[in-house]
Parts: sequence; structure tokens; C-alpha cells
Amino acid sequence: MAELSTVARPYAKAAFEFALEQDALADWSSMLTQASQVVSNDDVRAKVLKHPRLSNADKAEMLIDLCGDSINEQVGNFLRQVSRQGRLAALPDILEQFETLRAEQEKRMDVTIVSAYPLKDAQQKKLASALAKRLNREISITTQVDSDLLGGVILRAGDTVIDGSVRGRLNRLQEALSA
Repeated sequence: MAELSTVARPYAKAAFEFALEQDALADWSSMLTQASQVVSNDDVRAKVLKHPRLSNADKAEMLIDLCGDSINEQVGNFLRQVSRQGRLAALPDILEQFETLRAEQEKRMDVTIVSAYPLKDAQQKKLASALAKRLNREISITTQVDSDLLGGVILRAGDTVIDGSVRGRLNRLQEALSA
């Protein structure tokens, strides 16, 4: 079977384009999140999605019923189409790609900062403003502490990783000396 992220791409793009046309990106994001959470539930996965006697249409209707009022008719139709192709298991990947497209549209970026010690608020704000200026995006920061770093920080923004840690610098120095 094809990689779920590959399978999810056209569905995410179609949902994004429709939601953008309707000026309902936030609403679709919320509804797809709800549906994705239902699909990710182990009981639903075992009793509905993997049930051999249920048709794809039945699976879609059960999912829509489980979501209840948290989704509208348009998202219900989208779920029916995804199910028609037997792709409900890809819903978490569809949501992830939808959110990536939405963040790009809204010029937002989530950045993870890994540091050796907890960062002070002033340091976080300084890093956020520098990144916002450099990336031309609204920045949302998540911090993590990794005592193995010794010092410095590692920034992860989308596919970009900036390793400014002491451990990273030592590794680069070791590679340069052994080359």
C-alpha cells in the first residue's frame, strides 16, 4: 500500500482549497481534527475501520455519527468521499497536511527550541522576534530541555534545523579534524 502521507496529499489539498474558497479554514481545521481523533481511537479503528463486513459507505456513516454535531454536512461529504476510496485510515495524515497548508497560507510557523537549560521569557521573545523577521512568519515557540546538549540551542522550524548547540559544534569540529 502506498505511504499514507502520499495518499493523504490530494485529499488534504482538496479540503484546503475548498475551505479556503469558503473562508472556513479554522472551522475545517477543527472539524478535521475531531474526525481524525475519532479515527485514531483504537476501539473505532478495531471495531469500525477494520471490520470486514462493513462497506466503506457504512464506515463513513458510522464515523459521521460518532463525530455528531462537531462536523458539518460539507465535512461529512468529504469523509464520505475519503471513505469511498477506502482511505479513512489516512485521516490523521490528511489533517497534518491540511494544517501545513493552512500555516503556509496564514504565514505561521511552529518552532521547537531545544536547549540545555530552561529559557527565560525574554530569551524566548528575542528568539521569536529574530525568527519572525528572518522567516517573515508569525512564530509559535515550543521549548524543550535536553541536558545532553551542554549549552546552546537547536531550532526546528518545519524542515529546517539549526544546530547551535555545543554538542553540535563539537561534532562538526570532530568531523573537520578527522577529514
